[in-house]
Amino acid sequence: MARGGQGLARVAVVVRAGAAPLGWLGVVAAGVGVLVPGITGRRIGVLAGAALFLIAAVVVPLTRRKRYGALARGAARASKHDVLQDRAVSVRNWRRGHRWWVLLAFAAALGSAFAVPAAGGMLLAGAGVGLRLKAAWIGRLERAAESLLWVRVDWLGRGAGVPAGKRVKGYRATGIAAGDAAPGGARRRGGVLV
Repeated sequence: MARGGQGLARVAVVVRAGAAPLGWLGVVAAGVGVLVPGITGRRIGVLAGAALFLIAAVVVPLTRRKRYGALARGAARASKHDVLQDRAVSVRNWRRGHRWWVLLAFAAALGSAFAVPAAGGMLLAGAGVGLRLKAAWIGRLERAAESLLWVRVDWLGRGAGVPAGKRVKGYRATGIAAGDAAPGGARRRGGVLV
C-alpha cells in the first residue's frame, strides 16, 4: 500500500459475514434439539426458543446503532491509494477469526437442548437474522448518503472484529459503485446494485 494507503473492508460485509453461519448452525441445532425431550419438554422448549429468536432478532440490530451512525456521519473520503478488500476476503477473514466462537456457540446450543429443547438453536438463528437486519440497515444508510462505508482492516484486528469497536476511529467513504458488494454487503449481481 504505497503512499500511505490503507487496506479497507466494507463495514456491511463484515457485519453480515456472521449471519449465514449463525443462522444455519442455529437451524441445525434447533432441529436436533427438537428430537431431544429435554427437562422442560418440547412444547415449552420451542415456545421459549421462539421468544429467544425474536429477542435476538430485535436486540442484535439495535446494538451499537448510535456508534455506527456517528461513524457513518463522520466518514472521510477514501484516498486513491487505499486498497479496497474484496467481499470474499472480508467474509473469509471474519469467519476464520470467529470460527471457534461460532463452533462453541453451536455446541452450547446443542447442549442446551437437554434442558430446553430447540431454544439454544433458535437463539443462534435469531442472532444470524439480527446480523442480516443490521447489515440491511447499514445498506439503507449507504443508499441515503450515496456512498459505501469502509473500515481500516488493521483496526478490525486479526479476528476481523466488530467494525464499530473501540479500536475503530472512523470510517472511509467511496462512491456507490466501488468494490464488489452492493449497499448492505450483499453480492452485486451482474454489475447491478441489489
